[in-house]
Amino acid sequence: MFPIDFCHIPVSIIKRSAGRSAVAAAAYRSGTKLTNEWDGMTHDYTRKGGIVHAEIMLPAHAPPEFADRSILWNSVEQIEKARDSQLAREIEAALPRELSGEQQLALVRAYVKDNFVDKGMCADFAIHDKGTGNPHVHIMLTVRPLKENGAWGAKCRKAYDLDENGQRIPDGKGGWKNHREDTTDWNDKGNVEI
Repeated sequence: MFPIDFCHIPVSIIKRSAGRSAVAAAAYRSGTKLTNEWDGMTHDYTRKGGIVHAEIMLPAHAPPEFADRSILWNSVEQIEKARDSQLAREIEAALPRELSGEQQLALVRAYVKDNFVDKGMCADFAIHDKGTGNPHVHIMLTVRPLKENGAWGAKCRKAYDLDENGQRIPDGKGGWKNHREDTTDWNDKGNVEI
């Protein structure tokens, strides 16, 4: 089996503030028709060619209904309330042309499972190949963790700044100095690399 590690892997964030939608992105990458319940828009990419395979992979504690692309990404759109919400992370990777379609699919499944699903992310991937010598995969990932009960968890939490004695530091306004901490290490770009 060929490794994916020889190729450039761009990573981007699908953000509402950029006018993007996780539902629209999922419809485009999978070549399906999906309606975004957040804004009521229907995105129909059923005529898009070159989509070899599309699949959703879920962590063990994800609700089984998230295997439905519409339910998964509409759930993401609904939980993210802010106008500047980060909705999903997208990774695009070239696939080795030397591999058969079945080998490419096996490679993608292993990569997605080992690097994302096993860490708790829901993954929606689509392999594209228009026969022009550029087989590649688009992988959309959730950015919000799931709790063990299958409900969406927090992306970050408030952590108090402590002095050398381990005591909270007053902020001078009747509160405590604090900062935000990510609840996962998913924003670490090193976690995408092989």
